[in-house]
Amino acid sequence: MPKPFTVACVQTSSARDVEENIRTVGALIREARARGADFILLPETVGMIEPNRDLRLKKAAPEDKDKALRAFRALAAELEVWLLIGSLAVRTTGRRLANRSFLVDPRGKVVASYDKIHLFDVDLGTEKHQESQTIRPGRKAVVAETPWGKLGMTVCYDVRFPHLYRRLAKAGAIFLTVPSGFTRPTGKAHWHTLLRARAIENGSFVFAPAQCGEHADGRKTFGHSLIVDPWGEILAEAGEDVGIITARIDPARAAQVRRSIPALNHDRPIA
Repeated sequence: MPKPFTVACVQTSSARDVEENIRTVGALIREARARGADFILLPETVGMIEPNRDLRLKKAAPEDKDKALRAFRALAAELEVWLLIGSLAVRTTGRRLANRSFLVDPRGKVVASYDKIHLFDVDLGTEKHQESQTIRPGRKAVVAETPWGKLGMTVCYDVRFPHLYRRLAKAGAIFLTVPSGFTRPTGKAHWHTLLRARAIENGSFVFAPAQCGEHADGRKTFGHSLIVDPWGEILAEAGEDVGIITARIDPARAAQVRRSIPALNHDRPIA
């Protein structure tokens, strides 16, 4: 089995300005590496949170020209660390973007990317979100190789769709990434329960770096980044402020839990 490693989740509060976010998050990545992290994860929409749709479309760049992607890839190579860029708003074609997550190796190479499949179109009463007005949904589940085992990539609202995580676990993923920008109402109600459930039912580690604080449009995100083990135990949790959490991860724990409760082998077809 692969050796244990240290994982870090960066919790930040992204602003409208990409350059500002690069500086802020870059410093946190450096700090996480200095703490001994081998794998560092960033939240959803870490490059910018721009509330104005037209400005968001204008600011977004194609993948090969994205400033945040270029900066974070360079930093991963400099620090020789694995990095999950939780997600960036990437220009595609037409008037919609991709909400795209990137896995970067210690050479700065993008080894896998995933476009968020499930889009946050909800009316909470106190606030309303229509992600599909700007974002084009992804169509493909992604499992990537890491030195410690297979990793299943998801983003935020995906966490409410357990069949996706089952598919990733069935494909061998023992780590599930859930970079997020949860609202405060839904975070208070469901964040911990959903993440622990995805870990427990799949016998997988869950790494969930989150946005926090109040953003440019008055939008408030929940924070509380989590690192959860395959038994559902919370190994590390952030509060409501910008910061870093770390945990020591033993990949063998997933195999141990799956032997104890082999639920992945007990799925049965339902008529």
